[in-house]
Amino acid sequence: MKEKPAWSFNGYAGVLIIACLLAGTVFSFLEQQFIIGILCVIVAVTLGSGITLIQPNQSAVVMFLGKYMGSIRKEGIVITVPFSVRKMISLRVRNFNSNRLKVNDVNGNPIEIAAVIVFKVIDSAKAVFDVDQYEQFVEIQSETAIRAVATKYPYDSFSDAELSLRGNAEEVSNELRVELQERLKVAGVEVIETRLTHLAYSTEIAQAMLQRQQASAIIAARKQIVEGAVGMVQDAIMQLEKDGSVELDDERRVAMANNLLVSIVADQGTQPVINTGSLYQ
Repeated sequence: MKEKPAWSFNGYAGVLIIACLLAGTVFSFLEQQFIIGILCVIVAVTLGSGITLIQPNQSAVVMFLGKYMGSIRKEGIVITVPFSVRKMISLRVRNFNSNRLKVNDVNGNPIEIAAVIVFKVIDSAKAVFDVDQYEQFVEIQSETAIRAVATKYPYDSFSDAELSLRGNAEEVSNELRVELQERLKVAGVEVIETRLTHLAYSTEIAQAMLQRQQASAIIAARKQIVEGAVGMVQDAIMQLEKDGSVELDDERRVAMANNLLVSIVADQGTQPVINTGSLYQ
C-alpha cells in the first residue's frame, strides 16, 4: 500500500455549486417542474456528501465501498468522492515517552532505561491500512527497539575502544533511531530523533554496582598512571645517559628506575633521603 492523491476539487466552488442547485430546486418547484427540482436536489446532496474540511498538517484517507481511493493533504475545504468514508490522519510531529524499562546490558547487569521518540506520519495509506492502530504500533516497536539496543552495550566502560550506554549516549541514540526507523517504515512513520531520558542501574544492585564502578575506575586510573610512569622513567634514564653526564651500570640503573617509579606512582609525596657521605670513607 502506498499513498496516492484522491480526486477532489475546490470546496468553495463546490459550495457555490450546491447553493445554486438548491436555488434551482426552489425555483423548479415554484414553476412546478418537479423532475428538474428532484434532479437538482439529488446532485446537491451527492456533492454535499463529499464536503471535507482538512486542517493544516492533516491528511484525509478516502475510502469508497471498501476501496482506497487516495489521500488529500490540501488544507481547507474540498469536495471529494461522494458518499465516501474519510479518516483523518495527523501529519504533525509528535513525541512518545517510553516507560522506564528494566533490561540487562551486555554484561548481564540489570539496568533501567527510557527514551523519547520524535516521529511523524509521512505515508497516511500505510499508517491506516498496513498496521492496526499505528500509534500503538509505534509504542510497542519503540520499546522493543530500546530493549534490543540496550542489550548490545555495557552500562559503563573505562576503555575508549568500547562503547557504553552512559559514555556514548549520542552513538547509542543514533543506532536506536536507525533500528527504530527500520521497524516503523512499514507503518509509514519517519523517526526524526531519539534521545535517552533515563539510564541507571536497577535499584536492587545500584549500591553494589556503584562500588564496582568505583573500583573499576581506580584500576583503570592506576593502569594509566603506571604506563605513564614507565615511559617517564625510560625517557629520564635515556636522557641522562645520552648527555654523558652520568654513567650508570645495570645495578644503579635498576635502583634509579625503582626510585623514580616509587616517587611518580606513590599517592603521597615521597620523602627523599639525602646521602652526604660517610666519615670513614
